[in-house]
Amino acid sequence: MARSTSSGASSASSTSSTGSTVAVRSSPSKVQPTRGRRIGLRTGTRSSPLGGATALEVLSPELDDLPLLSSFPPGSSPPADISSTSPSSRGTLSFASPFEPERSSPTPSPPIETARKSKRPSNRSTVKRKADESLDAASPSKRPKQTDDSPENARQVSKASIGQLQEKPAVIEERNGEIEFRVVNNDGSRESIIILTGLKCIFQKQLPKMPKDYIARLVYDRTHLSMAIVKKPLEVVGGITYRPFKGRQFAEIVFCAISSDQQVKGYGAHLMSHLKDYVKATSDVMHFLTYADNYAIGYFKKQGFTKEITLSKPRWMGYIKDYEGGTIMQCSMVPKIRYLESQRMLTKQKCCVDKKIKAISNSYKVHPPPSQWKNGVHPIDPLTIPAIKASGWSPSMDELARAPRHGPNYNQLLHLLNSLQNNSNAWPFIQPVNKDEVQDYYDVITNPMDLSTMEEKLEKDQYETAEEFLRDAKLVFDNCRKYNSESTPYAKAANRLEKFMWGRVREVPEWAHLEAELGSGAK
Repeated sequence: MARSTSSGASSASSTSSTGSTVAVRSSPSKVQPTRGRRIGLRTGTRSSPLGGATALEVLSPELDDLPLLSSFPPGSSPPADISSTSPSSRGTLSFASPFEPERSSPTPSPPIETARKSKRPSNRSTVKRKADESLDAASPSKRPKQTDDSPENARQVSKASIGQLQEKPAVIEERNGEIEFRVVNNDGSRESIIILTGLKCIFQKQLPKMPKDYIARLVYDRTHLSMAIVKKPLEVVGGITYRPFKGRQFAEIVFCAISSDQQVKGYGAHLMSHLKDYVKATSDVMHFLTYADNYAIGYFKKQGFTKEITLSKPRWMGYIKDYEGGTIMQCSMVPKIRYLESQRMLTKQKCCVDKKIKAISNSYKVHPPPSQWKNGVHPIDPLTIPAIKASGWSPSMDELARAPRHGPNYNQLLHLLNSLQNNSNAWPFIQPVNKDEVQDYYDVITNPMDLSTMEEKLEKDQYETAEEFLRDAKLVFDNCRKYNSESTPYAKAANRLEKFMWGRVREVPEWAHLEAELGSGAK
């Protein structure tokens, strides 16, 4: 089961290993295989591989100094140089840093910020003013002052916003060469065994409920690949073990973990971005499937995973490992997106959207205080302010905005529901019973209920009182005991979870009487 123990991810600089090593670079360059099987990915194209301009070019034709994103179209094969050096056949792969300038270029291009500064005109010309010239006379070398609405100023503001992109510590460490990403499998080499052993130890420590021999068997299995975050010298701080299924265009993420002392640097998210870009460039994989436990669902949601499985069951059923109590999740990758540059892409698009808004709206302008407040602040009619009146505001809109979005018991019930979902005994009740797997269930249980259905009802404010919520929760446990005998693990889990629920209910004085009224069926 894939379990994330990280709140972020990292990126890595590259060091070529001896023998069969492939470095996948993200600096703009053409795909040119050289000695050592080094491959550069081209990222500076202005049109997508499928034809037509990319979304970035359409949104911002002016900001040409930032790299546009491209990738291989879905269903197409990667270049022969990439596909011919697959990890399973070539051994240890080195995943190069996207920030390191390409070594084959004698004059690497300067960073974006440096290039941006070099385009600005210099006003350092030392022209002395004559004695008879007035102080107000404008120097001929000076540029006219740009207004806030001028296109040139808007362009500079947009570029400045992009330049102020906050980078996570993992990205900075990768650029400085402190960490690197390596894709390895059990090819028998000394370096690969060291890295795989480091990953095995991290998975065994961070996934204590998983059998240790099971983790070791999958990590060292030759059909599985692993992407590791490596600090020098060969210190593994985290990674992902996955298995690609050739011809089926999906891969299963088996394990995902980061060392507990390295979980505040953004390693987890950047690790997943590296993995997505790598599998798209080296295989036909366009989808990820994984079984996530309750602690990992939040992490995978942030990385684009969803509980809705769009892949047809014959395509993956029976191929991936099934875990009891886990939640299957899917991530479908976008062909044209380079995920390592996704944050910069979104920042660039946001700047373009802001520019379009400023062209048709004055909401960004700051007006002086009302003239009525010159002698002190006192209540005034909001509609006497021209900008508020022009916006179409009315007092009823203000009352609607101040109204609570949920009922008075929403926060307490949501906290109780989350504690039930995260309990170790909740695994049979997370999702509705699958009719295909238990064919006679809905013949016996005419009023089914589960925790995910309760969550939907709670978000729709269908529980006016705590009593209604607890009746549905009790229905979940009663249905389980009705269909299953007392000796089954399902009935035992229902009894333990119900006892836990009533214990939490007794902690709220306003709800203490509900246990006696509804009655507990737990034994």
